[in-house]
Parts: sequence; C-alpha cells; structure tokens
Amino acid sequence: MSDEEPSRLAQTRDVAVVRVTLDGVMREMDVAAVEEPLEVRLHDRPFAVIMRTPGADRTLAAGFLLAEGVIEQAQELGAVEHCRHPDHPEVHNVVNVFLLGGARDRVEARLAERRNVTASASCGMCGRLTIESLETRVAALRLATRVDRAFVQGLPDRLRTQQQVFERTGGLHAAALFSVQGDLAASAEDVGRHNAVDKVIGAMLFEDRLPLIGHVLVVSGRTSFEIVQKAWIAGIELVCAVSAPSSLAIEVAEAAGITLVGFAREHGFNIYSHPDRVEEV
Repeated sequence: MSDEEPSRLAQTRDVAVVRVTLDGVMREMDVAAVEEPLEVRLHDRPFAVIMRTPGADRTLAAGFLLAEGVIEQAQELGAVEHCRHPDHPEVHNVVNVFLLGGARDRVEARLAERRNVTASASCGMCGRLTIESLETRVAALRLATRVDRAFVQGLPDRLRTQQQVFERTGGLHAAALFSVQGDLAASAEDVGRHNAVDKVIGAMLFEDRLPLIGHVLVVSGRTSFEIVQKAWIAGIELVCAVSAPSSLAIEVAEAAGITLVGFAREHGFNIYSHPDRVEEV
C-alpha cells in the first residue's frame, strides 16, 4: 500500500465518433472524460463505491466520509492509502481508510449500516469488470430499431416540452422515453439524473412493457455508465443526451449493443457507438 497519489492518472480518453452536422457526416476522433469506480474501504473492509474521474482519490475519499458522517473532524482521519490488487498492480481504484478516535469506535456500526446498500458498481477494481458483470446478466441488444437523422435531432426539443418543473426552477434533470414513431411513453424530472431514468423505466415496469424495444431514452445533462446500464437492462436500443457521455458509458454502450448519442442539438449530434441504427449515417 502507498500513501502517495498515483501519478499521471488518465482523466480523458480518445474515442471514435460519428459527427452528424448540417454540412454532412464525418468520422473522427474525440475526447471523453474518464469515468471509473473508486472503492472506499474502512479498515480493509468495503464501505462504498464512488463513480469518479480519476485523480485526487484520497481527498475525494476524505470528503465523502465527512459528508457521510463517518468522520466529524480531521483528527478522526488516520491513514488514507491506495491499495493495489495483487493480481492487477496497475490498478489504483481502491482507497483504504483507517479511522482514529470516536470514528474508529463507530466503524463497526457504519459498516453494518452500509451492508444492505447497493453500490454503484459490482467491483471497485475497474470498469472492465463492471461490464463483464453486466454481460453475465443481460445479452447484447440486437439491431431491431432504426431512426432517421431528423428524428434524433428533434429529441432534445421533445424532451424540453416535458420539463415543466425545470421551466419554473431551472434545477431539475429530466428523462423521457419515446417510441420510434415519436409517441411519448413516459417522462420524469428529478434532482438526480439517475433517479429520473429510474422513474421512467419503473413506470414501464409497472405496465409490464419491458423489454422496451422500439423506444429511445432521452436524458438531460451528460450520460454516465449507470444510465446506459439501466437502458441495457430495460432493453432500450438508443440513448440520446444533450451533453457528453463518459468514457465508461461509451464502453458499456459498445458492449450492450446500444446506440449512444451525445451533444444532440437541432443542428446535429455525435454518435459514439453502433451508428447503424441511424439512417443516412
């Protein structure tokens, strides 16, 4: 174990993209922000998994533990160390924290409180294991749905018409599910992007309509791997966002057979995986 911050952690990754604009279609390289899980351990025992951009992991862990009430002051924070997996010495995705004083006395209770909490990823070691765990649960989606460019370009405006609370507050994320014919199936707003997606898919689950073949999911903000994961499990073939996807979101979409669209605007969009679902591309 080492107290030193790993050097030169990659915070961006080169990705291939199909860029669709009013001037035509171009295939080129782009840059995506890296998203990877960080496992936080207390006294060598798993406590939580945080999805983050690598870098400043030790300070992230400290701030997270303060926000969670695990520590109440700096004096309760002992060693904060990066751990290396014995079979994967190149991995720096685990931080082990040792507590002092009253926080050390409370560690058993804190660990017990977290045992029934589902983490954001099945393993804190790497994104590849996250994808592999999903592949054991759900098969990759087949190409059963095709849409045209105009349909994709119009999705952000369709989503905006469902953001009624956002119009009043400016403070909520939104998700909407549309059929490929353009009919609204469900929409939701929430302070959390993932919550909005869960509400939409949950509504379809109550109606026993899964898998959602022939539907597209549109989300405000950026696309994280959790959103693509939720779409995969629900059988949604195309995910469209008004902002950028993370690197892990792109990797999951590739494995899932999902067409992932980002930076969707009325004048164009980027396709990061499986562009064959979009006609004229």
